Amino acid sequence: MKKNILITGGAGFIGSHLVQRLLEEGERVIILDNFHTGTKDNLLSFVHSDDLEVIRHDVTEPFRIEADQIYNLACPASPIHYQRSPIRTVETCVLGPINCLALARDIHARVLQASTSEVYGNPDVHPQPESYWGNVNPIGPRSCYDEGKRVAETLFFDFYRETGTEIRVARIFNTYGPRMSHGDGRVISNFILQALRNEPITIYGEGSQTRSFCYVIDLVDGLIRLMNQEEVIGPINLGCPDERTILELAQLIIELSGSQSTLEFKSLPADDPVRRKPDISLAQKTLQWTPTISLEEGLEKTIAYFRPIAHKYPPPEKIPK
Repeated sequence: MKKNILITGGAGFIGSHLVQRLLEEGERVIILDNFHTGTKDNLLSFVHSDDLEVIRHDVTEPFRIEADQIYNLACPASPIHYQRSPIRTVETCVLGPINCLALARDIHARVLQASTSEVYGNPDVHPQPESYWGNVNPIGPRSCYDEGKRVAETLFFDFYRETGTEIRVARIFNTYGPRMSHGDGRVISNFILQALRNEPITIYGEGSQTRSFCYVIDLVDGLIRLMNQEEVIGPINLGCPDERTILELAQLIIELSGSQSTLEFKSLPADDPVRRKPDISLAQKTLQWTPTISLEEGLEKTIAYFRPIAHKYPPPEKIPK
């Protein structure tokens, strides 16, 4: 029997891949999105499905929809987007989960929160296990997102303890792949676009800071496994433990894209994490989940997506605020 599955932020990068996977599995999907950072272009390959409904709505406003499961992915997730409207970001991080949780409580649905590795801040524990409470600046330029997501986790567990609402919480580490926004300033999309244009690749700091990149198809598989199992409610790390320096990433993208780009070094932004790597032992044990797509394979797919559109859009720093 088909499940009715509500996905807030379903027109976004990760959301659209989740929608596509669930439609392929024969489910009925309802997208709730205000299209602030999501785009209808992400839905083109499946928008005419009879099992898809798209509703334009802001998650900060209450809504009433019948669903068996709810995935809350609605939130700007890149520094360029969330720092342009920090107060609005906090509202989305707090009011969105409240509205999703209230709906889930009332209709007896299970609800999953897309949290983030940013709840760990600039970690002094490495790699980061779910038991680590984090090292977050509560008043910095990234705090609207970092602390907003931490409050969202608090709300999820308080609803669970107080009302018995069925919850799942995923802490998502850096994710990449086709349908990434060209203008969100994330490191992989930035590097690929600069490389395809043969522009200097911008590296902040010395490039020694590390990240662990998970291909979006692997991430979506982890989200679905977390939603549909009964053993854990979370929080649970979903990411790839293959740790790379930013300098290594830039050199790899230059090689895979056949670029003539050089490297350009700039000062490091405030509160930028020095190291980031998930401990995914809990996901491996409880979800039987491990990423399967290597960084090289995933980058090749992502470069292929961006190649025909690389010269269509201006570089992120030239996009009007």
